[in-house]
Amino acid sequence: MKKDFDKWNSIKKKLEEVDIKKYIHPREIWWCSLGLNLGAEIDGKNENFERPVIIMKVYNKETMVVLPLTTKQKDDKFHYKIQTEEKTIWAKLTQVRLVSNKRLLRKVDVLNKKSFSSLRQAWLQLL
Repeated sequence: MKKDFDKWNSIKKKLEEVDIKKYIHPREIWWCSLGLNLGAEIDGKNENFERPVIIMKVYNKETMVVLPLTTKQKDDKFHYKIQTEEKTIWAKLTQVRLVSNKRLLRKVDVLNKKSFSSLRQAWLQLL
């Protein structure tokens, strides 16, 4: 499948112009404009090249570490199963990203503390 990097570049330019007005905290799940990436790196989807992510660590108002999420069942050591109140999702432990606050589009949910703690342990063990 041929990727439309020009379209992604156009969207990325618009994202760069956005003022940072969001306050982000660990455990939050957001739709994030991850873009088009190379090789096995996970891509965003839809017109904003977006996918859900969970905020793992916030460094400052501009940058944070996230893990991309998927609803496709992945039962291996590289994915961590999470049960939210609405659905079952999997965190992609090997696809950790440092992202700008400008990429975050809309907040979806907040993971409970117990589930987040378990996810964090699984992620750190894989590192």
